[in-house]
Amino acid sequence: SPNERVVTEEEWLQKWEMGNIGFHKEEGHPLLQKYLDVLLNGRSGLRIFFPLCGKAIEMKWLADMGHSAVGVEVSKQAVKEFFSEHSLPYCEEPVPETSGAKMFQSTTGNISLYCCSIYDLSSSIVGKFDGVWDRGALVAVNPCDRQRYANLMISLVGKNSSCLLVTVSYDPNKHKGPPFYVPESEIKSLFG
Repeated sequence: SPNERVVTEEEWLQKWEMGNIGFHKEEGHPLLQKYLDVLLNGRSGLRIFFPLCGKAIEMKWLADMGHSAVGVEVSKQAVKEFFSEHSLPYCEEPVPETSGAKMFQSTTGNISLYCCSIYDLSSSIVGKFDGVWDRGALVAVNPCDRQRYANLMISLVGKNSSCLLVTVSYDPNKHKGPPFYVPESEIKSLFG
């Protein structure tokens, strides 16, 4: 069963080290562009969360529009590449509440990337968000961790927040993932 496959943190780190990052896109995602109005809902200066962000270029794109982008990524290499590829100066500091975690923040302060496991975060550390752009997190999370992930996402969003979620549809008997197949019925049961 594809639900038995478990991808370890070490496997994700190795993907970054080996440059095996076919999931990273050099262009902004067309669905974010298409549904940006749904995410923003006419509001400005929002805090947008990017779970399992990698070096997603949409973080800079939204920050350039006047929003704050906050991401979490287990790969320090991905985080450093994000700042380097956008020529963004940043500072690095430990996250006191989480052993070994680091927070990398642009010197302008509008992009903050936490380098740690997503499950090391909580609203007491990162606050609440007005929106979430999940371009590949739910489908990357191990199926056995989906409920934990959904509970965390729900705890991180404020009232009147919006979440854009991208999944993939395929025959789960032909591909074990990641990306993992997440049926629409499961999305509804996870997020209501």
